Amino acid sequence: MEPINDQTIIRNFSIIAHIDHGKSTLADRLLELTGAVSAREMTPQYLDKMDLERERGITIKAQTVSLAYQALDGKTYRLNLIDTPGHMDFSYEVSRSLAACEGALLVVDATQGIEAQTLANLDLALENKLKIIPVINKIDLPQADPQRVKEEIELLLGVDSAEIMEVSAKSGTNVHIVLEAIVKRIPAPSGKKDNPLSALIFDSWYDTYQGVIVLIRVFEGKIFPGMRIKLFASNNEYEVNRVGIFSPAAKDTEGLSTGEVGFIIAGIKNLRDIQVGDTITDACQPTIKPFPGFQELKPMVFCGVYPSFPEQYNPLREALEKLRLNDSSFTFEPENSVALGFGFHCGFLGLLHKEIIQERLEREFNLDLVSTAPNVVYTVTTLKGDIVKIESPDQLPPPQEIAHIAEPYILASIPTPVKYLGEILKLCEEKRGMQRDLKYLSPEKVVLKYEIPLNEVVWDFNDRLKSLSRGYASFDYEFLDFRNSSMVKLDLLLNGSKIDALSLLVPKEKAYYIGKGLVEKIRKIIPRHLFEVVIQAAIGSKVIARDSIPPLRKNVTAKCYGGDITRKRKLLEKQKEGKKRMKQVGKISIPQEAFLSILKVS
Repeated sequence: MEPINDQTIIRNFSIIAHIDHGKSTLADRLLELTGAVSAREMTPQYLDKMDLERERGITIKAQTVSLAYQALDGKTYRLNLIDTPGHMDFSYEVSRSLAACEGALLVVDATQGIEAQTLANLDLALENKLKIIPVINKIDLPQADPQRVKEEIELLLGVDSAEIMEVSAKSGTNVHIVLEAIVKRIPAPSGKKDNPLSALIFDSWYDTYQGVIVLIRVFEGKIFPGMRIKLFASNNEYEVNRVGIFSPAAKDTEGLSTGEVGFIIAGIKNLRDIQVGDTITDACQPTIKPFPGFQELKPMVFCGVYPSFPEQYNPLREALEKLRLNDSSFTFEPENSVALGFGFHCGFLGLLHKEIIQERLEREFNLDLVSTAPNVVYTVTTLKGDIVKIESPDQLPPPQEIAHIAEPYILASIPTPVKYLGEILKLCEEKRGMQRDLKYLSPEKVVLKYEIPLNEVVWDFNDRLKSLSRGYASFDYEFLDFRNSSMVKLDLLLNGSKIDALSLLVPKEKAYYIGKGLVEKIRKIIPRHLFEVVIQAAIGSKVIARDSIPPLRKNVTAKCYGGDITRKRKLLEKQKEGKKRMKQVGKISIPQEAFLSILKVS
C-alpha cells in the first residue's frame, strides 16, 4: 500500500467522552459504516481488546484505525481514528493522542449530560487547538433529555445548537451524519513532505516476535523501511524494518508521509526505550527541535504488592516483568515487610491503574495477592538542604532531621446536580480543599473546581462523593504542584510490634481522629487469638489511641467438679502463664481486609 500523496483527503480525529457515554460503541458503528469490519467479524467494543475493558466500560489501552470513507462529494477520504484511554489516570496519554489529531468528537450521554471526564478531556482538546464536533448519544433511551444536554453544551462551548448532532450509536441512528461532519468540519493536516522527518509517538506495546510496535503521527517529512531514525528523549538510533497502518488489521505500506498515522517496527527490544510523547526524526538529517509537550510518566500512587503464599514470590516477579513489557508506566522493586514477608513496592499512575494491574496479575497469572494501603509521593527537605522523594512512610527520615514535608496537590473538577451541592462542599472542605471556581452549566447542574491534597483523594473521596450525590456527581483531576504541609508518620502496633505495612503519613491536625478510627476498624477485623492482642496507634513514641482484642478462653476448670479451691487456682495460674508465653511467641494473622480498611476510616 502506497503512502497518500494528497494531504487534503486525510482527516485525523479522536473520540472523547466520560466513562460509559458510548465512545467505543460509536467507534464500532464507524467501523461498520466504512466497511472496515464486516457484520460477521463485528463484536461489541471492537477496539477494546481486554476483558477488563469490556467489563468496566472503559478504554485502558489506546488503539488506532484507518478508515476509507467515500463522502457525498464523491471523494474517498482516509479517516484516522485515534482512540484514547478513558480515565483520568491516563490523562497524559490522552493529551498525546489528541496532539496527533486535528479534531475530536465530543460524545455526551443524553441521559447524564456533561460529566467530569467530558470536561477534563475537552480542556485537553482545546489546549491542542482541535476542532470540536459535539455529539449527543443514546437519544433512543426513554429517559433521554437531548434538549437539556444541548443547552449544557451550548453554554460550555458557545456553539450554535445546529452544530450539535443527536445520534444513537447502539442502533446506528444518524451516525452517517457524523462521518460527513468529520470530512467537512475537521481540517486536513498541514506540514511539508520535503522537511526533515518529525513524527510524534502516541502509543507503543511489545510484541514477542517483532519487538516494540510504535504508533506514530507524521507531522513533517516521511518515514519508510530501511530509514535510520533517532529518538529525541533517549538519543538512541534504529533502522526501520516495517511501516504500516491498522485498518483495523495491520497492513504494510511503502511508507508514511506528512499527516498520516500508522505504526513502525524497528527492532526495539525494550519498551522503556520508547516514551509516549517523544519525537522521531531522521538520524542523518534531524529536525531542529522536538514536538512540544513531552514529559516522562511519573507514578503518583504507591503501594506494596505481596503474594499470599511465599512460594508465589517468583511467579509474581515474572508476572510483573511480563506486564511491564506492555505497560512501561508502572514501576516495581523488591521490598521486605515484617508482617507480609517478601513482595514488591509498586508505583502507579493512579488508583484505577493500580486496580487494573492487580486484577490482571490475579486473572492472567492466577496469583493470590495482598496489597497494602496506597500512598502518594512526598518531597522531604532535610535540615541540611537535601530534597528527598518519599514513596512510603518507612522511607521518612527521623523527625529531628526534617525541615518540612511537601505533599502533591490536584485540581479536582466535580460536576454535580445543584441539590447535592451543599453536601459536596462540606466534603471538599473536610478534605482540606480550597475552592477555585464554581460554574453553573444549567439551572440544575453546577461544576465545582477545588484544589485538594492527593493524599485525601486516595482515601475514600470518590466513594463518599458517589454516596452523597446518589451516584450523580462525577470526579476528575489534574496534578498541580507540591505544597508544604504539617504531616506526621502514624504507626500501628500490635502487641508492641510495629506493622510497617500499616504505617501512614497523615496531616498533624487529623492524626488523633485517623488513629482512633483505624484502631477501631482493625479491632473488628483481626480475629480473636488464644492470647490478648493490643492495638495501638502511635506518633513516634507517643501512643494516641489504644484498644485490645480479648483472648479466646478455654474453661480449664470444667473438670473440677468438687474439691479444694486451690485446685482451680492452680489450673488458672497455669493457663495464665501459658497465655503470657504465647503472647511473646505467638504470630498474629492479619487478613487482607485490614489493609483495605485503612481507606474506609472516616
